[in-house]
Amino acid sequence: MAPPRGRLLAAALCLLFLAAADAGTVGVNWGRVANDLPSPAAVVQLLKQHGIAQVKLYDTEPAVLRALAGSGIKVVVALPNEQLAAAARRPSYALAWVRRNVAAYYPATQIQGIAVGNEVFATAANVTAQLVPAMTNVHAALARLNMDKAVKVSSPVALSALANSYPPSAGVFREELAQSVMKPMLDFLARTGSDLMVNCYPFFAYADNAGVISLDYALFRPNAGELDSGSGLKYYSLLDAQLDAVFAAVGKLGSYNGVHVVVSETGWPSKGDAKEVGAGAANAAAYNGNLVRRVLSRNAGTPRRPDADVDVYLFALFNENQKPGPTSERNYGVFYPNQQKVYDVEFVLGGGSVGGKGNGGLGWQDNGGGSAVPAGGGGVVRAAATPGEAWCVANAMAGEARLHAALDYACGPGGADCKGIQPGAACFEPNTMVAHASYAFNDYYQRKGRSIGTCDFAGAAYVVNQAPKMGKCELPSTV
Repeated sequence: MAPPRGRLLAAALCLLFLAAADAGTVGVNWGRVANDLPSPAAVVQLLKQHGIAQVKLYDTEPAVLRALAGSGIKVVVALPNEQLAAAARRPSYALAWVRRNVAAYYPATQIQGIAVGNEVFATAANVTAQLVPAMTNVHAALARLNMDKAVKVSSPVALSALANSYPPSAGVFREELAQSVMKPMLDFLARTGSDLMVNCYPFFAYADNAGVISLDYALFRPNAGELDSGSGLKYYSLLDAQLDAVFAAVGKLGSYNGVHVVVSETGWPSKGDAKEVGAGAANAAAYNGNLVRRVLSRNAGTPRRPDADVDVYLFALFNENQKPGPTSERNYGVFYPNQQKVYDVEFVLGGGSVGGKGNGGLGWQDNGGGSAVPAGGGGVVRAAATPGEAWCVANAMAGEARLHAALDYACGPGGADCKGIQPGAACFEPNTMVAHASYAFNDYYQRKGRSIGTCDFAGAAYVVNQAPKMGKCELPSTV
């Protein structure tokens, strides 16, 4: 059933307003625990070739920082866990470290942040008490060098810092961390205008609970959703649920809504051991491609914070052959060390627009592969078009207003054949906005030859490579 044409203008204006919000950004973690990686200079060229404009490092290797100079790529560097105690005890140590590892390269190398330690509570608990003092001393060093406005200080926190994360509304920090470390850290972040960095891996939760967690729920694919009985909010992605558990835990320590959140690590392995359920290249491509498309099409908000423009750093740039642990640890890379892609997800800058007049003025520009170009242009990251079977489906997280406006366009000026969702027709049931929008979006996408940019609708749709389940209705993969 196509919505009444009389509501097209109002819905379109609503969509235009929604699409005007700032999109989040996507970067990548550049780890180097390997003996077969390209030279730093070659890596920088790879980053530029694929439009990757932000990287997060795990150290301050001089050759890497020199290679990044003049590239325009924004950089987060790291003070390793092993140096936390010294930085906490001695302000002079923190000052010397900042001079040697940050000031010496800035501004030619666009260092925008310092990660003080990494997952300290999980991997270096013996220095937990020194974390906030170290962050404070590093920030003071930046202030002394007049760099504190340009370079922010944070520390990536693992989800294991939570004592409870399910349902999301029950999220709470571990008792031994809440008041002694997390509250002082949040006070510091709020005071200095810095981000809260969180490492989130839906893969781990899925692999440990594959019998009860839907793979579609973990990969941002269409699913029935999960209701949080504590808040009444419904979740359609596991990452959203993890982030909202963090937001809930933060809220129990005070009002920190002004603290911006960065997903400092997230990803999905392309290979794993037999017991690592879900590891595989297809799932990695789905997770990263759907996540990136969602972030850049201004749909990064969560049910608890729908207007959040969450920034994301994918883990990782390369497969790293010297990382210890299970097979998955060595197979998170988007690229092999020979600089070839591990799976069909590509990074591009800009792209041709088929928006504007072509979409009826609904306020989006398609750049290809299903992601949206921000109004001012700029770099985007997108999943590449996939040969073989593919379908275009509605993104339930886009909300009724955006789906309604996009459905009106697809069934009207877009030229999709929507007779199949009229009352009594074969695909009228299930009679829901998501099902009807999926039918219309898919018909439009197939009629356009599944060409680049024809499955987006301002983030209201995305491509899947497995046949969608829509009651008894089967969506065609061709027209």
